[in-house]
Amino acid sequence: MIEIAKYPLAGKKGLILGIANEHSIAYGCAQAFRALGADLAITYLNEKAKPYSEPLAKELDAALFLPCDVSEDGQLEDVFAAVEKTWGRLDFALHSIAYAPKADLHGRVVDCSRDGFALAMDVSCHSFIRMAHLAEPLMKDGGTLFTMSYYGAEKVVEHYNIMGPVKSALEAVVRYIAVELGPKEIRVHAISPGPVRTRAASGIDHFDALMEKAAARAPSHKLVGIEDVGMATAYLATDYAKLITGETIYVDGGYHILA
Repeated sequence: MIEIAKYPLAGKKGLILGIANEHSIAYGCAQAFRALGADLAITYLNEKAKPYSEPLAKELDAALFLPCDVSEDGQLEDVFAAVEKTWGRLDFALHSIAYAPKADLHGRVVDCSRDGFALAMDVSCHSFIRMAHLAEPLMKDGGTLFTMSYYGAEKVVEHYNIMGPVKSALEAVVRYIAVELGPKEIRVHAISPGPVRTRAASGIDHFDALMEKAAARAPSHKLVGIEDVGMATAYLATDYAKLITGETIYVDGGYHILA
């Protein structure tokens, strides 16, 4: 008989990258991880962002609250050094960060600058590779790595522009790392939510229209909330999902199944 634990993440240690404010997908995930019993380490981008993230870290009883701008050399490494010093291990890590310069994000893919593309790939994709590299030695008993994608990685979504190819690369990275780390019982997933009104999403041109289309077209006829994404993600961090890896998990009311 299967026994269901009341707090299936009790005693687990998790790192959350990407909480900007109370509307962040990363915050919805952090709430779910915490509700299932996990202890959390949370990062903030910089001093300007800190006042928006700090109250949330306190609410979540975060054991660590650290600066982390992945475009700054050494900051991500410092976060993992603090995690190792505090806990000596890590059970899951969430990467919920992405960036592209506004001119490149709003322009055609064919017009994207070399520097803009390189920066978008570094922040949105390569930083996940770096996170996985740093997490691997701390996941001594296995674990789960998460990153955030979007349907525009698979199909052309109007106005998503250069982030489509970047997220497509990110999803490929997920599959390759899942194979490489699978023997160590480290699972890897891309979570692909429907459009959610976050600070990052506000940079996408005509985002309101994109949300209206998603709500009208999805079989559920509903928009996804950060709580929906959070609980789906938290489940994948539990032992109940120990043989699921390398997936792009859609939390979009079924939008992605339609031709």
